[in-house]
Amino acid sequence: TLFRSQAVGKQCSPGLRSPPRDLKMANEERPCPCDIGDKLDYGGRGQEVQIEHIKAYICKPPVETDRAVIVVQDIFGWDLPNTRYIVDMLAANGYIAVCPDYFVGQESWKPSNDRATFDEWLKSRPARKTDKETNVTLKYLKEQCSAKKFGVVGFCWGGIVTHHLTLTNPEIKAGVSNYGIIRNADDVFALKNPTLFIFAENDFVIPLEQVTRLEQNLRNTARLIMKSKSILDRHMGLFTAREKILMQKIKLILRMPEGT
Repeated sequence: TLFRSQAVGKQCSPGLRSPPRDLKMANEERPCPCDIGDKLDYGGRGQEVQIEHIKAYICKPPVETDRAVIVVQDIFGWDLPNTRYIVDMLAANGYIAVCPDYFVGQESWKPSNDRATFDEWLKSRPARKTDKETNVTLKYLKEQCSAKKFGVVGFCWGGIVTHHLTLTNPEIKAGVSNYGIIRNADDVFALKNPTLFIFAENDFVIPLEQVTRLEQNLRNTARLIMKSKSILDRHMGLFTAREKILMQKIKLILRMPEGT
């Protein structure tokens, strides 16, 4: 499923209201550093836990459920308040939500870093080599939270991880990739379960033709369960300005019906 914005091709961290004009989105070949934008002053309602070799932030819903969502960070790390807001928001909507430290203790990208060093920084954080962290998180959710059905939501770098997991991990029953795409791989269209891709229409890092190719190759599969355009406005505050609309879309994707 493709969810394409007609914004001016810009992306920012989750929960932001108005991105700078020079932001770029990510794919695995050219995942340009996003601008952190406005960092939320948010403390979080969940708690930090240790999951084997990684730390994680987890928040549980007010009622018991067996449905869990893994939230995958962008380049600014698992402890960014904006991302923890997403975790808490998913919990408030009835899911066990957890954000593992997919960088495994390595430093997240800082806005003050020299962008000339970004490619080298990224080499030690490959988005398609995150299966170990995903598997220990799934094990924790099963054993400690009694979860049985799993989805994933990722942002930018985490969107690439989301695409990877929906291609390779049969336990992930649904995914939402915000501005992340695997560009060149033999299995790039072989989604195992419903996946919502959110893109902007005018971005040279994820150009429109790349999005169109993905859309055309998914059109004839059973994985297209909805299609929507022009829902986001020029402000790409994904989970603030249009929070209710997006949650409706995400909850549809993450229904994870009985028997899946």
